[in-house]
Amino acid sequence: MQNSKARANIYALLSRVLLQELDEGVLRMIRNDENILDFFPTLKTWEPFLEIEDKKLLEEYLNPDFVNLSILHLIPYETFYTREDQKIETGGANPVTDMYSAFNFVVDYEAARAVSADHIGVELEFMHHLVEAEVKALEANDKESIKVLRETQSEFLNKHLLRWAPMYLINVKYEARTPLYYDASDLALEFILSDNEYLTKEQKA
Repeated sequence: MQNSKARANIYALLSRVLLQELDEGVLRMIRNDENILDFFPTLKTWEPFLEIEDKKLLEEYLNPDFVNLSILHLIPYETFYTREDQKIETGGANPVTDMYSAFNFVVDYEAARAVSADHIGVELEFMHHLVEAEVKALEANDKESIKVLRETQSEFLNKHLLRWAPMYLINVKYEARTPLYYDASDLALEFILSDNEYLTKEQKA
């Protein structure tokens, strides 16, 4: 149970950081929670992070870096990497929409900095949605639902995130101008790979 809660929290954190610019509330959460800050080892010792107040840090460093990595120079959408024409599928033909619909997951495009359902932040949020459902199934000791949800998580990772996100995240690490996004991409890359291994073992157990 604790492991599933921890997995849900990491997916939520990664989704939030990679989906849109940070606000002062999220930055304070990262700054003040030692457990979260441990996920950002380079950020912890970064001089501007230690010395500059949050509003200025966001406006002059972190949010310009997000725009550079997610909007101007890199493209955080699955279909860009998986379609031969490198076009982003913004309509109902997007490959993730059927799985989203099957699990009552609705993309809030107004809240997200996303034009399509296959944005990395949205896909990570869907994984959070599935793991949260798994936590509820564990609390209810609903073994059939636990099995289905873990199978779905594994399927989504292998059919979607693992097919393209590593390429995007490696590019983010290379292009990042701030430690926040360097650390976030490193964490995301390691976590989706290790979570896939964990799910594979759970299904064999």
